Amino acid sequence: MRLIPSLLFVAPLSFPNLGLAQCHGWQQRVEYTMVVRLDTESHLYTGTTGLNYRNNSPDTLKEVFFHLYPNAFRPGSEMDVRSRTILDPDDRVGARIAELTPEQQGHLKVLELRQDGRPAVLVHMGTVLKVSLPKPVLPGRSTTFRFTFEGQVPVQVRRSGRNNAEQVAYSMTQWYPKLAEYDERGWHAYPYVGREFHGVWGDFDVTLDLDSAFTVASTGVLQNPQEIGHGYPTGGKPLKRPMGDRLRWHFAAKNVHDFAWAADRAYIHTTEQVPGGPLLHFFRKDIPELEATWNELPGYMVRSFQFMDRNFGKYPWPQYSFVQGGDGGMEYPMLTLILGNRRLGSLVGLSVHESVHSWYYGVLASNEGRFPWMDEGFTEYASSKVMQELFPRPEDPHAGSINGYLSLVASGKHEPPSIHADHFLTNRGYGSTAYSFGEMFIHQLGGVVGEKVLADGLLRYFDVCKFKHPEPVDFERVMEKQSGVELDWYFDQWINTTRTLDYGIRAVLSVDGELQVELERHGDQLMPVDVMIELEDGSAKHYHIPLSLERGARDPGSESFTFVTLEPWQWTDPTYTFTLPLSVARVEAIVLDPKHRTADVDPENNRVDLPPGAQGFIRP
Repeated sequence: MRLIPSLLFVAPLSFPNLGLAQCHGWQQRVEYTMVVRLDTESHLYTGTTGLNYRNNSPDTLKEVFFHLYPNAFRPGSEMDVRSRTILDPDDRVGARIAELTPEQQGHLKVLELRQDGRPAVLVHMGTVLKVSLPKPVLPGRSTTFRFTFEGQVPVQVRRSGRNNAEQVAYSMTQWYPKLAEYDERGWHAYPYVGREFHGVWGDFDVTLDLDSAFTVASTGVLQNPQEIGHGYPTGGKPLKRPMGDRLRWHFAAKNVHDFAWAADRAYIHTTEQVPGGPLLHFFRKDIPELEATWNELPGYMVRSFQFMDRNFGKYPWPQYSFVQGGDGGMEYPMLTLILGNRRLGSLVGLSVHESVHSWYYGVLASNEGRFPWMDEGFTEYASSKVMQELFPRPEDPHAGSINGYLSLVASGKHEPPSIHADHFLTNRGYGSTAYSFGEMFIHQLGGVVGEKVLADGLLRYFDVCKFKHPEPVDFERVMEKQSGVELDWYFDQWINTTRTLDYGIRAVLSVDGELQVELERHGDQLMPVDVMIELEDGSAKHYHIPLSLERGARDPGSESFTFVTLEPWQWTDPTYTFTLPLSVARVEAIVLDPKHRTADVDPENNRVDLPPGAQGFIRP
C-alpha cells in the first residue's frame, strides 16, 4: 500500500451529545442505625439494628439477602475448603481455619428480624442470610428492618479478627449483618471466600460500647469527642466520661457502602490536615520501633491526597484514617487497615495504595466481585502516578504492570478478566489479573487515545460515575466521548478473552528511493500501532497507525510528542505496508511501540537496526 503524505491524517470521529453522562442507572439506598456492645474478655458482641431500605429498582422484592462474613472463619466453611483445595493456596490462610477451636472461631447470627413490625422468615446459609419478607417491597417504596444479632470475633486469619500478627486487639471488618446489593442483574449475595466485596450506598449511625481502655478508629466521624478523648479533639470542651469502665463511641458516616473499625489499648492517635481536604488520622501501636517511620508518614500522605485531588477527582469525605491492623493492607470507607512495622518506602507505598482505593473502591465502587480489575487496576494505575510524584525515578512507573501481565500469560494461568473474582482457578490468576492486568489495561489505553486524553477521561469518569457503581461499559463510553474514537473492540477483546498481542516488523525496503515498511500481526489481539523512525542525525519521527475499528484516530494534540497519523490498518489484514519519503540510508532503526505502552508478548520483533549502507531488511 503506497500512502500519499497529504492524505495520511485521519480526522477523529465526532460523537453527538458529548456532554451526556454515563452511569445514569438507579441505585438502592440504605440507612443503618446500630448499637453494638463488645465484651473484650469473651470476644462476643451483640447488636441491634434499624435499617431503612429504599427500593429504587423497577422490581418488586419479595426477599432480601444479608452477608454474614464472620461465618467464613469456621471449619468446613466455603472459605476454609477453598483455601485448602485451590491449586496455589494463600499461605496466610491455608489450613488455619480448619484448625480453629470453638473459642477461636468466628460466627454471626441474626436472632430475629422484623419488617415494619412483622416477623420475617430467616434462613442462614453459611456466610449468607436469606430473608423471606412478610410484605413485598414495591418499586420506589421504602421499608424498615429491625433486627438483633450476635457474633464472635475470630482469631485473625484474613482481614478481620482479633490479635493479629502485630497484636492489634480488634480489626472489626466485615463484622455486622450487611445487606447485599441489588441491581439490574439482581441480588449479589456472594459467599465469602476471602476475595472482594460489594455494598449498597447509604448512611451509617453506629454506637460502639466497649471497655474504656481501648482507643477506637472507625469509618465515619466521631460525634461525641467531648466524652471520649483518646486523641480525638474535644473542641476545647472538658471530657464528660460516663460512670463505670465502658465508653460509648458514636460515629456517623454519609454516602458509604460499608463500615469498619479497629480497637486497641495501645494505640497512639495523631492527626494531620490536608489543606483544602480531609483531616488525616493515624493510629499505631505504642512501639518505639514504629515511631520514626510513622512520624514521617503524614507528610507523604498529605501530598498523596493533594495529588489525587488534582489528577483523579476530589475526595468527598471530611476525614480518612490510617490504622495499624489487619494482615497486610485492606481498604474500607474512610479508613484502611495496614501492617505497620515496615520501612518508610514500604509503609508509604502501602498507605498510598490503600488510600487511593478511596477513589475506586470508595467513591466509584464498581462491583468488585464481577470486575475486580476495575478496583485494583485503577488503584494500581493511580498509585503508580502518586509514587512517581513522591519518589521520582526515570523508569516508567507502569512498566511493572506489563511485566506482571506477561508473566501471567507465560505461566499458563491466564483466564479472561471477565471471570468472577471468586471463580478464578488460581490465586495467581486472580491476583495478576486484578492488579497487573487492570493497571496495564488503563496504561495501554493511553497508547490508543493518547496520554492527555486518558488523563482527562479519568477525571471525567470519576466526576460522572461517582457513587454509581460503574461497570466496564460506563468507562468505555466515557473514554469514547472523551477521545472521539470507538473502543468496543478494545474492551471486548481484552476483558473477555485471553488473546495475546504480537506485532512485528516483517520487512524494510528501499522502493523507488523511498522507505517502505511492512508490518505483520502474529498474535490474535488487535491494537493500533505506534512506529518510531530513528535517523542517522539522532532525530526521530513518530507515526501512529489507527485500527480501522476505531472509526477515527487519536487527536494530534493528545500526546506530549508530535506524531503523524497514517491510514488505518484494516483489522482483517494480517499485514500492513506504508511508504515514507525517506531514504533508507538515512534510517538507523525502526521501532514499534517506542513508549512501551503495549503488552506485546514478543518485543524482539519490534525493532530493526539498519547498519550503515544497508539497503533493507527482510525477517527470515
